Amino acid sequence: MAAPGSHLELVSCAIVLLTLFVTIATSADIFLDWHVSIDFNLKPVSADQQVITINGLFPGPLINATTNDNVHINVFNGLDEPLLFTWNGIQQRLNSWQDGVSGTNCPIQPGSSWTYDFQMKDQIGTFFYFPSINFHKAGGGFGPIRINNRPVISVPFPKPAAEYDLLIGDWYNSSYKDIRSRLDTVDDGISPSWMLINGKGPYMNNFSKSYETINVTQGKTYLLRISNVGTAWSFNFKIQNHQMVLVETEGSYVNQIQLDSLDVHVGQSYSVIVTANQIDADYYIVASPKMIVSTNSNTLIGVAVLHYENSTTPANGPIPIGPDPFDLQFSINQAKSIRWNLTTGAARPNPQGTFNVTNVTISENFILQASTGTINGSSRYTVNNVSYLTPDTPLKLADYFSNGSGVFELDAYSKNTSNVNAVSGVFVASALDKGWLEIVLKNEFETIDSWHLDGYNFFVVGYGEGEWRPESRFTYNLFDPVSRSTVQVFPRGWSAVYVYTDNPGMWNLRSQNLQNWYLGEELYVRVYDPDPNPAKENPPPDNLLLCGKYQPSAPPPSPSLSPPPPPPPNGPSSNAYNPPRTRSLIAVITTAICYLFIGLL
Repeated sequence: MAAPGSHLELVSCAIVLLTLFVTIATSADIFLDWHVSIDFNLKPVSADQQVITINGLFPGPLINATTNDNVHINVFNGLDEPLLFTWNGIQQRLNSWQDGVSGTNCPIQPGSSWTYDFQMKDQIGTFFYFPSINFHKAGGGFGPIRINNRPVISVPFPKPAAEYDLLIGDWYNSSYKDIRSRLDTVDDGISPSWMLINGKGPYMNNFSKSYETINVTQGKTYLLRISNVGTAWSFNFKIQNHQMVLVETEGSYVNQIQLDSLDVHVGQSYSVIVTANQIDADYYIVASPKMIVSTNSNTLIGVAVLHYENSTTPANGPIPIGPDPFDLQFSINQAKSIRWNLTTGAARPNPQGTFNVTNVTISENFILQASTGTINGSSRYTVNNVSYLTPDTPLKLADYFSNGSGVFELDAYSKNTSNVNAVSGVFVASALDKGWLEIVLKNEFETIDSWHLDGYNFFVVGYGEGEWRPESRFTYNLFDPVSRSTVQVFPRGWSAVYVYTDNPGMWNLRSQNLQNWYLGEELYVRVYDPDPNPAKENPPPDNLLLCGKYQPSAPPPSPSLSPPPPPPPNGPSSNAYNPPRTRSLIAVITTAICYLFIGLL
């Protein structure tokens, strides 16, 4: 008979491996093939412009996954210039190789393809993807991501009758190439002209080729997944004669609050519950821009239709008017009212609040000032008076092969004070592995800024007006701050977040406002664990692309704009969802080895 100590080892081993087995056995593989191309005929607002489509769709196809699923996306670049996709809010645990931004990946060249492989590790919620370089996002290429709960996890609201993705964002009259060229040559910002809902223009506008309709049945409830996929404008979202219940944002369940309208800032995502509790008719769905005078314009306001199944009455009456778009106090108060639900589970069964910031010790802090400056005669956006200069070699590649030598110098610029003069440079800041980092984001602009950190969710502990000071920390909410990946920073104000840096890698910290980002308002945060164990950070993928100072030894094949061949007849389809039998077998074998090791078999 085994000794008592062996029994204890057996129990411990069994618990650990049972958790591993359940995680592996309940995840799945999702295979997707994307052909990215330009469509000249879509003309969502009747303007002659290039629209970026995926498999002919604008917006792009839904990625519909479940916690811990493994996603494989083969992207064929049918554009005439390099391309990358990033996955807004997907944390890429231990795997910044798949993040899809200029600092982590070599771009996919025209006429070639590359496969992203990543896991929806320990996440749930509403997200989206978009092309991350060359100002492509202004031309489309974005699409929705859903990460559903595993069946064993309780969801803190009744199952809805249906779910709808609403990708809402500002849109230009011109091609993204035209806007990009103008930004490269003129100092003044260029404003969008429209607000689209799922790639469609406003209802009742003569220039809209179509408008979006959401179909509902009286008495039923629906989950709306709302994302701001725009480039510049925050918007206020509302539905005529209907209230919403806010339930989730960017992978976090929140304390449920009833709202007449909801501010959504660039890059943010929310889930709301709407009950179809009005008489059978059609009702306006409205997205109106913040900090923009739009009352006399029928293009700046996005309008869709909530259509009841038995309706014979079109939407009528005045478009619902939300809060004053310049009423920042409304926006600040609403932002502060969005709190983390401490008692519900999310990706895991244990309550979200078991991991919180109530008594943490801050290891270091970043104080980052967003502003503009003139560099070599051109107006640029800066962080601490440094405008990010994108090197030819991705930072992640340089970090892996040569510790950054010849590409970037770690901490060459201050993380909490500004340069005297504006400069261009490769801004890479170090952060302690497994430490608590405070980031204070300051906004000198007269417009709302929006900041995102790849690889993490952070806790939004404070908003403030005017100058941030150390005593501002006394105003922080350390009890139930919401956890998310994109935070707004109000004009002439500041926002403060706490982040636990437990995800080694090279992570982009940027303005989500596309012009700001394109013109330099970004930096990278390097979180480093020197242990080469792949359990600490994934090694480069087998299909790693090389570029810059690490060019491949053989020249790449000549670009061809023909699509890749279809998958073999017995291979996975573009929407395949395959339970991973191999990983399940590995879990079983590992469990048996554990028993043998202890000596009980």
